[in-house]
This record gives sequence, structure tokens and C-alpha cells, in this order.
Amino acid sequence: MEAVATEPFFFNPFDEATRRDPYALFARARREHPVWRHEGLPLSSVFLHADCQAILRDPQTWSSQFPTPPGFEPDDVPRSMLVLDPPQHTRLRGIVSQAFTPKRVRGLAPRIEAIAEELLDDALEKREVDLIEALTYPLPVIVIAEMLGVPTADRAQFKAWSDALVAPLGSVFFAPPSPELVAQQRQIRAEFEAYFVRLIEERRARPQDDLLSALVAAELEGSRLSFDELLAMLILLLVAGNETTTNLIGNTAIELLAHPKELAAVRADPSLVPGTIEEVLRFAAPVQMDPRIATHDVAIQGTTIPAGGFVLCWLGAANRDGAVFERPETFDVRRQKNNHISFGFGPHYCLGSALATLEAEVALRVLLARTRSFRRTDDRPLPMHPSIVFRGVTSLPLALEPA
Repeated sequence: MEAVATEPFFFNPFDEATRRDPYALFARARREHPVWRHEGLPLSSVFLHADCQAILRDPQTWSSQFPTPPGFEPDDVPRSMLVLDPPQHTRLRGIVSQAFTPKRVRGLAPRIEAIAEELLDDALEKREVDLIEALTYPLPVIVIAEMLGVPTADRAQFKAWSDALVAPLGSVFFAPPSPELVAQQRQIRAEFEAYFVRLIEERRARPQDDLLSALVAAELEGSRLSFDELLAMLILLLVAGNETTTNLIGNTAIELLAHPKELAAVRADPSLVPGTIEEVLRFAAPVQMDPRIATHDVAIQGTTIPAGGFVLCWLGAANRDGAVFERPETFDVRRQKNNHISFGFGPHYCLGSALATLEAEVALRVLLARTRSFRRTDDRPLPMHPSIVFRGVTSLPLALEPA
């Protein structure tokens, strides 16, 4: 019998079919090309769980401190803690971490539930809604806005700024940004910063019991937080505080609709909700890719990454690595051993992981309790998040049947 020729391996993370369902390609990459060098670019993609974990835990070898992208000036790219290494990263994270301790986050549960109930009240009156607009975006935006102490009435503006800032994320590794994109990003950041400058001045005059006032106090001490660091921190918290959680809640609804037996199981037994969220994090990671830059020549899986070379750790591939997960391609809300790395690993492990998980759990519990069923209103392909960094959709039309 004649052997069937295997198609040459090629990985283009911008390809629409790949973005919609990358998992067969990820599986082949793990088997055949665990480190894939993108031709003509100082860039490699990494697909194995162990390799991604090793990279993310080692900031001395794999830095988060990227050079200014072509076309931008250094002042265009605020040095938030996301793109810093220890000890600067450690100092900034320490200033804000007290607001996100598990105990502090657990204390937010009643308020998060009240917000979710109110959003479901409105959604169930309409019966047919876009779940992104009705629940998955407003819930985390309201929560992080209230934590910070910024007006939730401005959430549509926050969402517009956030969407514009994250839409091109990841693309700069593959091609220089256009002058138009550079100008747009400068404009959005200028508007965002001007908004926060007004609020910072208000808190300097009249501190309140909120995270913004605590950060302003740290800035006033001088040695702890500079004004530029304060602005970068506020933008990061507001953007990161809504973007990934919106995708996590949306992906939860999508995966449960795609796996009706699992949906029935968690409906029948709400104690499965935490495990369901963990499985969605593994199976449909809201953040698919985490980049680093090599500080010196280093070999991975026989491939040498030169100093200054970039690597993209594909968390979505690592989370289905059969060396770590049993039945990795099966969506199982009862999964016991779930060492996913969807919140990253090492020093940059997601500061808001406990908050994101709690918000998703509350959203799912309330959605299940308040509905007898929910279903897609059509079978058209859902519009994807514009950035290759994220797995999520920007619209999810559903029909809700009240309980």
C-alpha cells in the first residue's frame, strides 16, 4: 500500500482556520516541531508544556523586557509590570498585590453575585441577547472599576479603549506596525492617561477607600511608585481586569454548548462549577500565547534561540500536552489533575487569577440557576477576538429560557 504523503508543517497563527481550531496543528507541532522557527523572523514558537513552563519560570534567561517596537518611541510604550523583570517587576507587583489576595477576593463574592443577578435580570427580560454584551463584558468591567474606584458609568468608554489597545497585540512580532496603527495607539493611550490624570488629582485632594487612592498614596511616597508607573499600572489593571475574564466567561458558555453532556452534568450538580471553569481554562485558554526574549543563546529541543530572539509560548498547545494531561483532547468537567498554565507561570503568574476564576464561577452559577436552558440563535461562525494572543469571541447571540 502506497504511503500517504504528509503535508509540510506550517504554522501561521493569523490564519483564520487555524485560529478557529488550532488543536490538530498544535498536536502535530508537539510531536514533530516542538520548537518552530518562523522563517525570516527572529522568532520561534514553543508548544510543549514542560518547555513553556521552563521559559516562564526563568526571567534571567527569558526576559519580559522587550525592546520598543519599530515605529514607536520609548514613551509610547509605558513600562507596566507586564513588561518588566525582577526586581522592578517584584516592586510594582508588591504594591498592588494586597488588593488581589485570595481572602480579599473572596470578600468580593457577594457583590460579584449581585452584579451578575442584575445583569441576568435585564438579559432574561429580553430573552434573546448577545451574551458578551449582556454578561461577559460588563461583569468584569464593573468589578474592576469598583475595585479601582472609577465610575462604572464610563464602562463603555473603558471597553472601547481596552479593545483598541489589545486588538493588535502579538502582531508586532511578525511585522512592523503601520504608521496609522502607531498613531491610533498613541491617541488611545493619551485619552486613557488624560482620564486617569483627572481621577488621580481628585484622589490626591480627597482620598477614598479604593485601590486608586492606595496607588496614589504609594505615588505620593515617591520612593514606591513614580507617576508614570502609576498611570501604566492603572491602565494595565483596567484592561487586564476585564479582557481575559470576558473571554473566559464567553468560552465557558461556548464549550458547554458544544458539550451538552457536560452542560447537563454541571446543571445537575453545581458543585462541578469550579472544575468546569478550570477545564475551560485548560481546554480553551483565554490567553493562548505568552512571549519572552532570550537574554543569551539558549537551546530548546535542539533548536538554538540566539540572544535577542523571541519565543512565543503557546499556552493553548501546552494545555493539551499528553505528557501532562490524561485524555488531553477531551473536555471533562470532572477532571481531577489539571495543571494548566493558562494564567502563566513563574514571576508573571496572573495577579488577578483568583478574581478571574471567581467571576467566571459566579457568572456560570447565576446563568445556570436563572435559566432552564440557553442556546445559539444561529449557527454562523462567531466573530473572533482580533488579537492572536486571545481566544474568545466578540459576539455570542443566545436565546435564554428562564428557569
